[in-house]
Amino acid sequence: MPYAMTDRARATLLGAIAPVVWGTTYAVTTELLPPDRPMTAALLRAAPAGVLLLLLTRQIPPAGWWGRLVVLAVLNIGAFFPLLFLGAYRLPGGLAAVVGSAQPLIVAAVLLLAFRQSTPARQLLWAVLAVTGVGLAVFAGPVTVDALGITAALAGTASMATGVVLTRRWGLPRG
Repeated sequence: MPYAMTDRARATLLGAIAPVVWGTTYAVTTELLPPDRPMTAALLRAAPAGVLLLLLTRQIPPAGWWGRLVVLAVLNIGAFFPLLFLGAYRLPGGLAAVVGSAQPLIVAAVLLLAFRQSTPARQLLWAVLAVTGVGLAVFAGPVTVDALGITAALAGTASMATGVVLTRRWGLPRG
């Protein structure tokens, strides 16, 4: 009798695809993409997904959503990807990963500063422990810190964190 996958198992496997693909970013950037071309890397990463989404949905957002769409596009793709790849080109992968793992802390800061919404202390503690864990896992020796790389990685992480907050706050357009 063939194995029948439950809905939960299917959702878990589908949910695992994004982190697995995302985890390849730094290796692909440093090993397979042309060196020092963050805009090319950003285009190669974002364009196929954008085209695929357009082909799958074949739907244009309502007129009232265009402003929000532009803001989210800039935060989640337009600014984030070039900054991510600039950081990936200029930093060791481990350091870039540690900066990226700070995103939940930046989300908490954005929520507090923009919307006066506090994050429970327990969640903040877990976020700090996650950043610490990533740091301990990837730092085995001395690390070279590039100021432009750190700035780009932090700005990219902040851009995506802000996009995440606004996406959740605004929800989806009707239909």
